[in-house]
Order: sequence, then C-alpha cells, then structure tokens
Amino acid sequence: MLHIDNLHASIGGTPILRGLDLHVAPGEVHAIMGPNGSGKSTLASILSGRSGYEITGSVTYQGIDLLALEPEERAAAGVFLAFQYPVELPGVGNLYFLRTALNSIRTSRGLDEIDVRTFLEMADAAMQSVEMDRSLRSRSVNEGFSGGEKKRNEVLQMAILQPTLAILDETDSGLDIDALRIVAGGVNALRSPERSMLVITHYQRLLDHIVPDQVHVLAGGRIIRSGGKELAAELEANGYSETVHQSLVEQSSVAGVST
Repeated sequence: MLHIDNLHASIGGTPILRGLDLHVAPGEVHAIMGPNGSGKSTLASILSGRSGYEITGSVTYQGIDLLALEPEERAAAGVFLAFQYPVELPGVGNLYFLRTALNSIRTSRGLDEIDVRTFLEMADAAMQSVEMDRSLRSRSVNEGFSGGEKKRNEVLQMAILQPTLAILDETDSGLDIDALRIVAGGVNALRSPERSMLVITHYQRLLDHIVPDQVHVLAGGRIIRSGGKELAAELEANGYSETVHQSLVEQSSVAGVST
C-alpha cells in the first residue's frame, strides 16, 4: 500500500526528516509516536501534498509515485488527511462541502455524481456513527464547532470519502474521554482489508481504542524503534527520553560492532 524509503525533507534549509523508512501493507494500522519536533506532522503534510518542503527519497502508494502527484490528485487516488487543527470555512456549508468533494473524486474516477437525496441518506448514516447532531448539517465547515465536534467532523469526512490511505494527525488532541471513545469508534468502523491508516499520536490512550498493528517511534527525523502495542505502553510509562536514549545507544553499539 505505502512504501517510504530513505525520505529526507527540509524547509528553509533546516532538515526535519532524515532518512525515514516505513512500509504499510493493505489493511494495516500503524501508529507514529514521538516527541515534539520529531517530524510527525511534517510526514503527514508531505504525504498529503503540502508544498514548501525540499524532498528526496521515495514514496510510493499503490505502486504510484506519490510525490509526483498534486494534492487533489492524491485525494482522488484515495489519500485522506485528518488535520490536527481542522480549519473553519465560514460561509461554506458542511454537507455542501462534503458532497462537492465526494463528487469531485467520483468524477476524477469516471463515476457518476451522487444526487442530493442519496448523499443526504449517506451523510445521515455517517453522522449517526460519530454521534453528530443533525443541526451541524446546515452549519459552515467547523465554524463554531467545539474541539470534539471538529474531530468528529474529520471522521465524518473520512466515512463519506472512503479513502484507501487515511492519515490521522493527532486526532485525539483536545478530546475528552467520551469524545475520544466516539471518534475512535468511528475510525474503527472504517477499518477494512482495503484501507490502511497512519495514526499519529502522543498518547497511549488513543491506541487503547484504535489498536495498531505496529507502533513506531519517530525521533530526530527517522524511525528509531518499532514494535507492537506494548511499545506504546512503554512510552507512556517511561517517556520518550529514555526510549530515544536507549535506541541511540543500541544503534551506536551495532555500528561499533559492524565497523
């Protein structure tokens, strides 16, 4: 599904990613954890097509060179980004925005547009899955939404657009216990053998609900350690500093032996 090999990225001459490698198979959920400034959000931005980065390395998605595609082409190919800080779009109706986005993707794939009635039925079912109030149907995108409502709206978009690669950038940020449960439940309902997910988070609590196939520690612009869900528990107990230090010591030891 997704193959990232030796990915380097910098902005304004400042290196951020320094040789990142990551392979995600179809249907897998991978969690990316790491301290602030390690490059987690940069990785999400690069995969979704944000400009401004100097990039080298290889990123292939379903056998396609992802870096060669424009953001809208990536969306049409099935790449979706749930923002850490969803933006407000005053004057743009929430469901109008979603129907336009969905039909744009369908048109790019040579499919017929979905009519209003069918779309509203689809939207109502998706809104129920994330326990969103029907009054939000007529509101502008994220305008006046609470933090929890904004994150539910991101999952609503994901449910309607049905991506094959979903990147969730700190979806748990700002959520209380109940909202976290609802948002995670909405994400879990979208897990399938055809859909892969990258879940970027600081905290184990999200991974208690969205259980990943693998957990990766990103530090210094590269993945320094990978493991199962127990790795997230270790990070929660010991913090990042100890894990990063231990990994660097182990890598230095292996380098010393190889030389």
